[in-house]
Amino acid sequence: MNRRTTRTTTRTMPVTAALAVTGALLLTACGGSDGDGSKDGDKIAGAEQGAEKPEKSADPSASNDEKPDGVDLSLPADLKLVFDWDKPKDKDEAAALDDARHYVQSIYKGVAEQSATDPAVAAYATDKGLSYARTQIKGRVDAGLTSTGTRRHYQEQTRKAPNGNAVEVSFCVDSSKFFSKEVKSEKIRKGNSSGPASYDHFKIVMNKFPGKDDLWRASLVFVTEKAKQCA
Repeated sequence: MNRRTTRTTTRTMPVTAALAVTGALLLTACGGSDGDGSKDGDKIAGAEQGAEKPEKSADPSASNDEKPDGVDLSLPADLKLVFDWDKPKDKDEAAALDDARHYVQSIYKGVAEQSATDPAVAAYATDKGLSYARTQIKGRVDAGLTSTGTRRHYQEQTRKAPNGNAVEVSFCVDSSKFFSKEVKSEKIRKGNSSGPASYDHFKIVMNKFPGKDDLWRASLVFVTEKAKQCA
């Protein structure tokens, strides 16, 4: 999230991750929060959100390139999410990484549709991951904003819990060519499109959906803004 005209708050904390036997990844880190999620530089940022009762995920009965797991993740032509990721050798890590991508896509699907209750969001998220996604979408909807441009995701890393039920997915984001657009006027808010503010680092905890080995859902999201390791 970047090119800000609103206040940016950053917090630096030690970033640690323990792969617990319970299947949860115990992370003690969070990045700067973006408040209502309506910055001129459009990026999904913020500390972890409060827990919310999980919703039933979409039952994947169909799969194709346009609708993975039967979920519509199509985006407007002017909104491009680029994932420069290599597929991990471990099949669980590969599936979790793939659904982390779908999770990001589902959030921007909600932004494009101007709906925090778009079915795609609940398909790839649960608990705090679902709360986070809906908070980010709602912030943009309330501000009368959508997104446009190209958002690049790179330097991915994956790490699986000992029991195989959770995978920590981390990656960098470059939003230097990604902007907010006013829904009514279609005016693009470019602001400052260069420098450290264009880079963020994400950690997403993906949990295996019971009974579906190839479906993983985001349960926690941690963001570090102005991430030097991503520049």
